[in-house]
Amino acid sequence: MMDVPIPDQRPPPCQPWAVQNGWPKLTPPGSVHHPLPSFHQLNLGSPPDQNPCFSYLSGEPHPRDPGAWSPTKRIVPGESHGRIAPPFSLPLTNEATQPRNSQQPYSSHCSFQAAAPPYQLPIAYQAEQYSNQRESFIPRPVLDGANLGSSIGFSQNHASPSSPIQQQPHWTHSKGAISEMSPSSVAQDRALTPQSPGSESRYGLDPELLPSAVKVVAEDRAEWEGKVFVSEPFSRLPPLASTSCVIEDKGNASPLALRSTSYCVPCEGQTALLTHLPLGVLVTPLARGNSREKPLPVRNATDCIVGCGWCGASMCPAMGWQDCGQRFYCPFCGKLTEVPWQHYQPTQGSEGVRVDKDTRPELSLGSYEMLTSKDEPAALLLAIDVSPSALRGGNLEFVTQQINAMLASLKRGEGESLSEVRVGLMTYDSRIHLYDLSPDLSRPHMLVVTETEDLQLPVRGGLLVSLKDCLESLSSVLQLIPQFSVDGDDSSGVPVDLPVKAGLAVLQGLGCPGKLLIFHSSGLIETVNSNSSSGFFGTNKPKSIFQPSEQAISLAKECVRQGCGVHLFVLSQHDVGGAWPGHVPHLTGGALLCYSHLQGEPDRERFSADLRRTVETDTAYKAELRIFVSKDLRVSGCYGLFVPGPSPGHVAMATLDRRTTLAAELAYTRALDETRGAAIQVVLSYSNQAGEKRTRVHTLTLRCSRHLQDTFRNFQAQTLLAFYCKKMYCSALERPLQDLREELQTEVTQALASYRKHCCSSSVSSGQLVLPQYLRALPVYVNSLRKSEVLLPGLRSSVHQRLQQHSQVLGLDLPSTVTHFYPRLLALAPPPSGEELRCSASSLEPRGLYLVHAPLALLLWVGSQVPACTLVELFNASCFSSLPSGETKLPALENPHSASVRSLIHSLDSQSLCARRLFVVKQGDSCEEALQRHLVEDKSPNGGASYADFLYHLHVNSVRLLQ
Repeated sequence: MMDVPIPDQRPPPCQPWAVQNGWPKLTPPGSVHHPLPSFHQLNLGSPPDQNPCFSYLSGEPHPRDPGAWSPTKRIVPGESHGRIAPPFSLPLTNEATQPRNSQQPYSSHCSFQAAAPPYQLPIAYQAEQYSNQRESFIPRPVLDGANLGSSIGFSQNHASPSSPIQQQPHWTHSKGAISEMSPSSVAQDRALTPQSPGSESRYGLDPELLPSAVKVVAEDRAEWEGKVFVSEPFSRLPPLASTSCVIEDKGNASPLALRSTSYCVPCEGQTALLTHLPLGVLVTPLARGNSREKPLPVRNATDCIVGCGWCGASMCPAMGWQDCGQRFYCPFCGKLTEVPWQHYQPTQGSEGVRVDKDTRPELSLGSYEMLTSKDEPAALLLAIDVSPSALRGGNLEFVTQQINAMLASLKRGEGESLSEVRVGLMTYDSRIHLYDLSPDLSRPHMLVVTETEDLQLPVRGGLLVSLKDCLESLSSVLQLIPQFSVDGDDSSGVPVDLPVKAGLAVLQGLGCPGKLLIFHSSGLIETVNSNSSSGFFGTNKPKSIFQPSEQAISLAKECVRQGCGVHLFVLSQHDVGGAWPGHVPHLTGGALLCYSHLQGEPDRERFSADLRRTVETDTAYKAELRIFVSKDLRVSGCYGLFVPGPSPGHVAMATLDRRTTLAAELAYTRALDETRGAAIQVVLSYSNQAGEKRTRVHTLTLRCSRHLQDTFRNFQAQTLLAFYCKKMYCSALERPLQDLREELQTEVTQALASYRKHCCSSSVSSGQLVLPQYLRALPVYVNSLRKSEVLLPGLRSSVHQRLQQHSQVLGLDLPSTVTHFYPRLLALAPPPSGEELRCSASSLEPRGLYLVHAPLALLLWVGSQVPACTLVELFNASCFSSLPSGETKLPALENPHSASVRSLIHSLDSQSLCARRLFVVKQGDSCEEALQRHLVEDKSPNGGASYADFLYHLHVNSVRLLQ
């Protein structure tokens, strides 16, 4: 399914093209001869009334908007250096196509489709200023369907017949400078620059002049990097999640833990509907703040003031005190609660603030934690596959060595009770082998369970023993496992749910939560009928490949009740086959980690890093998350990696860590009180590694307004991207993917139209794309989400790859989600390393070396003209042809450039969800397709539209909605 026609192919008529490629029909019924009569220029941005916005590409604010952003001097069509700049009419790249008169009526069949290539759309480009160069250059016109990438210009050989000026210089835009070049030099430069057809615009738009997500992030970092943001009730818009700053809690939860899609909520539901943007929050309950921030205060529950006696909400600064402190008003249910006499303190001042407010975290802070009781500590249970195929595979010796080294390092570790953790071991083939590691025994005892249909385990205390008491016994067993005799044949495979059921039974018998680590080497078999492989490219069937089986859901629910997180390490040397084994691990807060083989050094290092990270990650067990909202709101949906329950505001999870993020959607029941604002509270009850039962409370209070522009100016593109991602990926379980892609595009289009109608000056022309200040990057983010492998599958994507990415991305936090859909493209050569560029092929130069950093991928692109000295410094390779491509490990060479690059990669890898493989992609190699999937501003290999074309369609359709 292609979103746009491939280059050098004349598109069919508008209506069939639209139906084929899925652009939703948003045009009002009736014949539209010329939907954009005043579409003189596409100025990508325009100022609203009294609301900062960005005007691309003219940049001139409306006189009534003194705060509007103005990047450059406005260029009026027809003026340049005091001369008349005539309109330009250039022939198409297809010589058989003749230019069409620009006055010809627009096709009535085009509802949301692009204009046919002959249709002229003159564009006034932004005049950029450079150092020692203050003159304005002639604006570059749009080419009639010509695809010229980011270097859009006009040549003297293609001057307009009606132009009084027949000879014009050819200007080309290249990396922040404008230079005069001859046509031959331009052609030569393009031959050397790795610009794929995907980086070109079908409508002649210069991608370099479109709103840049990289620039938005850089501006936010320049404003907030290393500074202090005070999070207080009704606070302003916080810094982006990608910006590292210090959050000071003054009554509102940190945006790292609780972030709203908008920090100014409409008072009425009808006003909220006009935005066409979702109202909700992103919840990361165990988020870790900056090292310079104060740690979260922990108090005994008996010392804290009891919360609302009606709805169960915890005490927070949003509670309103009455009757000199004898009662308080709960904003979540609207009722009054009496204060127990032992917690009573009087109030003072006109606002009724308690005198002990500053000494109580529950009265003064947006986030705090209560220690409630003590329970059984969590356990670490290891399950190793010892089937004949696993024993013949040759990986068991390495796996047991790594487990032994990891346990030894835990015993030597300092800090919270990892050395005190209880550890258990079992092996399995078609049977279950349990090991009694009790220190009272002279040697470990093996208990064999042959009946696996109805597991009845001889559970005893020796199955889980403190690590410091059983390390020697455990080590001796691990050394013997690779020496097991190979008996029988396991050609039928071993069901992966067998060790899950056995490990769950052990934890249930001993009454404790824990992590279950399964090391599976044999082939995966399908135990029940599954629809995972049917309808891969299905269209309108509600059945989805992403749906887990009923057996997987039932097993995951049992793990949730027990607090058992399953982490599955698949060590088979062949591709994962049979039923996808990742549903239960991901639904329990665990992970599925696959390794094609463990013979190479990179894969072994990745396994060791993943094993250590899995065991050492701070984890919450038996977690229950409750979401409270103002009495005039309700939680209408909750999206994330968990087993859905009867209520969207009450979520149960087996385990979660500091990255686990959920999205909650809110809806109105009645109008909000503008004076009280809106309040949202998230209460997480969980048990930690040591068995302490804790309750963590996050509270967020938001302003309310009756003005729509106040709501629009308090949305952030990154937050909306993460919200849309979780909602759409969860909806992919039931709905056709085409419907989800159309819904995304429709919502953004309607939002732009609404902003244009209600928040902008009437003098804004139809040729100006209007974007709110903090939503400049929303189109490129949404387009990247639409053409992701989950929502727009590629022909080379297997079912298992899509299922894996679906679950992995759903488990990402906000910063990682943003980096996944808009990867960081960092220039490494020439040094200094680390300059961030736009994700487009036009950013790549043959003499450069670039690193693509995403949470699930790490690619190193090497240009064909990289200096030989750089290749020697980084790869110890003499020339480009001798440099191997594919998975690699950078050699540790003794030079500053190599040290800085390896340090950068190590720093980025430490922030990722799991250890990643580093791939070298050479310019011109067939493996460049892997890189093209991450150049999200370009047309993707699976047919997704480029950013420039998608933005064009958003603008055209938003204007049509208002006509």
